[in-house]
Amino acid sequence: MKRNFDSHRYQYPSRRFVVYGHRGMVATGTPVAAQAGLEVLKKGGNAMDAAVATAAALTVVEPTSNGIGSDSFALVWSAKDQKLYGLNSTGRAPMSITAEAVRKLGHETMPFNGPVSVTVPGAPGGWAALNQRFGKLSLSEDLAPAIDLADNGFAVNTKVSFLWWRDGIRLFVDSGCTGGMYQHIFDTFTKDGKCPAPGDIVRLPDHARTLREIGETKAESFYRGELARKIDDFMCSIGEENGSFLRGSDLAAFQPEWVEPISVNYKGYDVHEIPPNGHGIVALMALNILKKLDLDEPRESADTYHKMIEDIKLAFVDGQKYITDPACMSVTVEQLLSDAYAEERSRLIGQVAVDPKAGDPRCGGTVYLCTADGEGNMVSLIQSNYNRFGSGLVVPGTGISLQDRGANFSLDPAHDNCLAPGKRPYHTIIPGFLTKDGKPVGPFGVMGGFMQPQGHVQVVVNTVDYHMNPQDCLDAPRFQWVGGKDVQLEPHVPTWIAEKLAQMGHQVIPMVDQTDFGRGEIIWRSEDGSLAGATEPRTDGCVAAW
Repeated sequence: MKRNFDSHRYQYPSRRFVVYGHRGMVATGTPVAAQAGLEVLKKGGNAMDAAVATAAALTVVEPTSNGIGSDSFALVWSAKDQKLYGLNSTGRAPMSITAEAVRKLGHETMPFNGPVSVTVPGAPGGWAALNQRFGKLSLSEDLAPAIDLADNGFAVNTKVSFLWWRDGIRLFVDSGCTGGMYQHIFDTFTKDGKCPAPGDIVRLPDHARTLREIGETKAESFYRGELARKIDDFMCSIGEENGSFLRGSDLAAFQPEWVEPISVNYKGYDVHEIPPNGHGIVALMALNILKKLDLDEPRESADTYHKMIEDIKLAFVDGQKYITDPACMSVTVEQLLSDAYAEERSRLIGQVAVDPKAGDPRCGGTVYLCTADGEGNMVSLIQSNYNRFGSGLVVPGTGISLQDRGANFSLDPAHDNCLAPGKRPYHTIIPGFLTKDGKPVGPFGVMGGFMQPQGHVQVVVNTVDYHMNPQDCLDAPRFQWVGGKDVQLEPHVPTWIAEKLAQMGHQVIPMVDQTDFGRGEIIWRSEDGSLAGATEPRTDGCVAAW
């Protein structure tokens, strides 16, 4: 039967069910990556090993959203310690870059493509740190399934195939980023100039060799060895006159950072996120405000949608103003999450949509995965190139696609997030974790750029306020605030709700394509130790259970 590139479009809606297990579970957006994590669990690894295995596999099978040159965050529940740990494995701007130097290159804002946008990749260091601190297997054993997929090939999934061209390679073609420094992305991720169709077999031998070296050297080669030299040589060949600032010395200085998670209590549940430079705090600010309001209408009501939309707006504008490298923030996390400030912001929510403005709290193209094992360990991990294939730069002969996280910097010297040497940028990727009374409920996440904190809030509200099971939480219709009074609605939001929101002043944008409304996974643990997992129809997602 001939494969159809448009086979991501189906005639009828499908129904998914909660998946159950008790010895182990892996949930992510691509089935073979979930199986890679489950394979490591069955070999004697724990949830942390499975998270590393799945993360590495995703760089192979979903290069549209992440790669070896990505950044990552993780929230890790240790059953032994009965404690939640945070891992920030995001990189810093090169030490030789400045906002002035970027402006001299002709940029008024940070570009998404090219060497200017590249910061130090953190993902390989994060895998090594997670494995070294908590893993039961070696890093090479954790990476083995991903290496096998890269060496022997994998069949491309439907949604990944769609994104490979629409939001990946096409971006570089349309923007004229072909040939020269960009040629390697086409050499690595296309065949005869074509992207793979659903079901096509893809092999990435360069990728396999690089993963093997990362495993054998515990990621040292990537930062201080042969792989670092190859990255340095490539970036030097581009030259600072063309916007290339990243050097081997920047890689050598990188270290992942274990951080204390931040949280708010939302109606009896503690919702945990990674602290800035990630924008998980936006979800927490929104929940802090939302708990001051009464969600006394059904979930599918205009009143519920309105309150959540207005709530998200207020949190987001604050986040966009203040979030950056924590050492450079002009306000503190404590100020942003204070009850007094949440109370003040909640008073701004009325019956009419507003164009939000940032407050002053001093007055008062991503992949996600979650894992669990039979011992009680659980991991929520997210990693990303940011803009699909990232900067568009692939280091020759390595399969390393370099992320473009620097694109989120501002060039405004008065902005908290202004570009500076050695500074971490505002990050959109956020893993989530839920606990109750000091006990783990489980990891959750919704990938997708600036949709992520909005997805987190909607998942938490569905769980806590409307008592939905994890599959219903992810299947429920979503909105996405995109600026001003503009709000996008998924096609299965009831028409009467859309009409009522328009009457309340919202600029409603009906959407046909659901791709940008997030792609999430959840694993909840019950008191008896059984696991309940879910993924969603917006992606090729799979829950692999044992």
